[in-house]
Amino acid sequence: MAEPAPSLLPFNNLTISDTVTEADFSQRVLIRSILTRPDSGAGLAGQTVKVGGWVKKGREQGKGSFAFLELNDGSCPANLQLIIYADVAPLGQFTPTGTCLHVEGVLQMPPEDKQGKQSIELKVTKVLDVGAVDPAKYPLPKTRLTLEFLRDYVHLRPRTNTISAIARIRNALAYATHTFFQKHGFLYVHTPIITTSDCEGAGEMFQVTTLINDAEKVEKELIKNPPPSQEDVDLARSVVKEKGEIVAKLKSDKAGKPEITAAVAELTKAKENLSKVEERSKLKPGIPKKDGKVDYGQDFFARQAFLTVSGQLQVETFACALSSVYTFGPTFRAEHSHTSRHLAEFWMVEPEIAFADIEDDMKCAEAYVRFLCQWLLDNCLDDMEFMVEKFDKKAIERLKMVASTNFVRLSYTEAVTILEEAVSKGHKFENKVEWGIDLASEHEKYLTETKFESPVIVYNYPKGIKAFYMKVNPDKKTVAAMDVLVPKVGELIGGSQREENYEVIKERILEMGLPLEPYEWYLDLRRYGTVKHSGFGLGFERMILFATGIDNIRDVIPFPRYPGRADL
Repeated sequence: MAEPAPSLLPFNNLTISDTVTEADFSQRVLIRSILTRPDSGAGLAGQTVKVGGWVKKGREQGKGSFAFLELNDGSCPANLQLIIYADVAPLGQFTPTGTCLHVEGVLQMPPEDKQGKQSIELKVTKVLDVGAVDPAKYPLPKTRLTLEFLRDYVHLRPRTNTISAIARIRNALAYATHTFFQKHGFLYVHTPIITTSDCEGAGEMFQVTTLINDAEKVEKELIKNPPPSQEDVDLARSVVKEKGEIVAKLKSDKAGKPEITAAVAELTKAKENLSKVEERSKLKPGIPKKDGKVDYGQDFFARQAFLTVSGQLQVETFACALSSVYTFGPTFRAEHSHTSRHLAEFWMVEPEIAFADIEDDMKCAEAYVRFLCQWLLDNCLDDMEFMVEKFDKKAIERLKMVASTNFVRLSYTEAVTILEEAVSKGHKFENKVEWGIDLASEHEKYLTETKFESPVIVYNYPKGIKAFYMKVNPDKKTVAAMDVLVPKVGELIGGSQREENYEVIKERILEMGLPLEPYEWYLDLRRYGTVKHSGFGLGFERMILFATGIDNIRDVIPFPRYPGRADL
């Protein structure tokens, strides 16, 4: 019989309003629960607590009799000040930046002349654990470091104030994403990372194959054990023939069963050896080919496979059965771009809604973006204030504006007209403005930051610049596509009503020069119980760029992958 679960009593048997919160499954309290109270922790004076974290700054005082340490555990941007005396433990091991400490102590009010900076501090009475640092070798000194420098230390950069703040903001946005869609009745679906379908039709995909590894193994094996010659094969065949003749003669002579069984076993062994010899004789170095082309029939999946550029096509299969669904996961582009807006691996949020047209799609996208902005204002204000102080003074102002503003909506044709008018009045764009172009980032920023000073949704794009799966409008020139544009980053969301008509989407696939065979399953959704449906994709890292004001997308993902770099 299982033991009863322990009762969840408040810390130190005090009411929750009078105490701090213990970290689940950890022998400490969260620094956040001390410092983010309305009184900044002053009301907790006298309590004994355990805390753990990493030293941001440390200095010895009083001729080495005590030391002040600023400790951060990642739960919030603020540091808890520790004071530790030399009679507790030697001080030199604690002061280097990066040192990990797990300590016990008493919360106390700092001296009156120091209370402006600290409302509460911890007087350490016991050191439980120390993760020491050699300051001469530690690569992250307490001086200000550039984000570009930190990309060379992706395994250590979460210890910096900036990257830890971005991590908390990213976490908040991920939690908000699930909260929004679950609140509105969407089902979370895990779509595959490995796919045989190119959603975008651009061909910039990472291939997944074992052929190269297999070829290298064969080459090493052939060097170590050269393949058998034709003479070896012929010899093995002659042994099989010989053993077969022996079995046949024993049977014709009506020999005893034990003798025949032994001979059959010898024949079986000879046949197995022949099979191995023949198989090894066929081994050749290099990638296997058939009719002059790579033979993907010998690959792991027996066909070409890739890392996905989008989960949209797959999640549509669930939308056509479960109505409202979404996927949220990593996607990949093998694009040799070194701009501040491109990654080889990034995350996408992709909802799909059955019985929904482009209007419904735009409503959902707007509601979702506004929800994310308000969520950060309500739940991540301290980290956002850090971003305002260090990176973008308008970050919070921008969140408030988007959270409270109805998005401007205009057709692609109207957007181009506005841009052409701007050119006629002397505004210079690097990219030419004319109907049929794909709007460039500078065009998107002009619409959001200069013309409307608001988020903008542009819809009904030219058919020729959009993907095959988008609903063709009655004018036959445009498709029911929409992009949500926001200040700072431009396009944040791309979406559309999907083409549900079988004949039309089949024609569109062929128009794009794509083979039908890989999309037969997708066409089945139109053959069997087709339904009007819509969806969109939000680039998750772009949302973080928009929120934080960080300039480079490589700094808002934990482990950036881009041409030439895939650390860890």
